[in-house]
Amino acid sequence: MHNAADTPVRPSFHVVGVGASAGGLEAFTQLLQRLPPDTGLAFVLIQHLDRTHPSLLTEALAKTTTMSVRQVEHGMRPEPNHVYVIAPNTDIAMHDGELAVSARPSEGLGSHLPVDFFLRSLAAEVGSRAIGVILSGSASDGTDGLRAIREADGITFAQDPRSARFASMPQSAIDAGVVDYTLDLASLADELVRLSRHPYVQPHEPEA
Repeated sequence: MHNAADTPVRPSFHVVGVGASAGGLEAFTQLLQRLPPDTGLAFVLIQHLDRTHPSLLTEALAKTTTMSVRQVEHGMRPEPNHVYVIAPNTDIAMHDGELAVSARPSEGLGSHLPVDFFLRSLAAEVGSRAIGVILSGSASDGTDGLRAIREADGITFAQDPRSARFASMPQSAIDAGVVDYTLDLASLADELVRLSRHPYVQPHEPEA
């Protein structure tokens, strides 16, 4: 007989994975400024960071929202109305209801795709409670992650490339046909708020 105490407690609320690279701080800032502090959603922000330089992303974003903004540490359990920011030189994933931190792979092991890595894990972990968002950035990181979220019946967004400082990341996802909503940042924030108020998205108790 399975012991309930051994069963991981997965979030009963929606988790929003937000990916960006070049131009990401500006895009994250504009998005958070438009979001109220009580959506009931948890936000995990994944940006390509320099391997060697300390990141000021957490401190900068904490000035833009009244939500709690924290740099991810291993074993953190996401909570609604909180923002979690990737640390330099790491990858993060959702696993057993927690944020798992691992060292970034060494150079020379192929492209580093932290957005795909997180979004795929989010889709596997929370399924239809996953929301994926791709903002400004170069290349195509995030496209495969959005595909995984869509296949898990989650919801996917991309910043309108015309409004992005660097259009490649959102454009790649759009071209792949894995985006449900393509919106400028203000409209994207408004749609996240609208979705958060929908009964489908409201937190609920796990079934017995």
